[in-house]
Amino acid sequence: MNIFTQLKRCWAITKKDLRIYFMKGPTIIFGLLLPSFFFVAFSMGRNLSVEFLLPGLLGMTLFFTTSAVGPVIVPWETRMRTLERLVSTPIGLWGIILVDIVASFLFGLAISLVILAIGVVVVGVHILSGAVIIITVVAAFCFSALGVLLSSPPTDNPSNIMMLSTLIKFPLMFISGVFISLPEMGSAVKISYISPLTYYVDAVRWSVQGTGYFSPLVDFIILMGFSILFVGVGIFFHQKNLDKRF
Repeated sequence: MNIFTQLKRCWAITKKDLRIYFMKGPTIIFGLLLPSFFFVAFSMGRNLSVEFLLPGLLGMTLFFTTSAVGPVIVPWETRMRTLERLVSTPIGLWGIILVDIVASFLFGLAISLVILAIGVVVVGVHILSGAVIIITVVAAFCFSALGVLLSSPPTDNPSNIMMLSTLIKFPLMFISGVFISLPEMGSAVKISYISPLTYYVDAVRWSVQGTGYFSPLVDFIILMGFSILFVGVGIFFHQKNLDKRF
């Protein structure tokens, strides 16, 4: 089997994931509505500049949209008994996991690019740079891999995974400099290091405000490290729990 045939089969599964799960309830609620409500509640009645708000809005949108589809796919496939058919294909489990990551990545990236375009119109074209585009693509893949990792427990009930996802993603959001800049967190800033969202918001702040806590190169390297970690651990746990799904 050549690489082009393999990629064609992977793309077929990716299109299926996007078509089926794009407008599912958990995706709409956890991927779009919740971050929007959080942003509105945070910004209302506060004298905050658009330059400060935009990195947080873009970070929340990317984080929640890219990690909203992934947790839904595997338990839903398990419940519908279609996971067995996918596993029996020549692609292999690792390929299926990567396909789920790509589907989440494309969904979240598309929504976030709309927010970025709005930011360019409101703030100015200076926020749009090659560094922001690259870091957004890397962060989208990283958050997508996290979402698929969270779907590794062997259950056919999507609500169980969404509950686990919420318990992990919400604390990560609050410690990531979305609502309070990292320098203002004082000694508590060290806890933000465990969140991949921290490094994306920090990188966007560099582009929008001209200042940040880490250098953009550090943000990029750490996000790449998180991406590799999430993909590797996700494939491991999905492989380990595969027999428990059937």
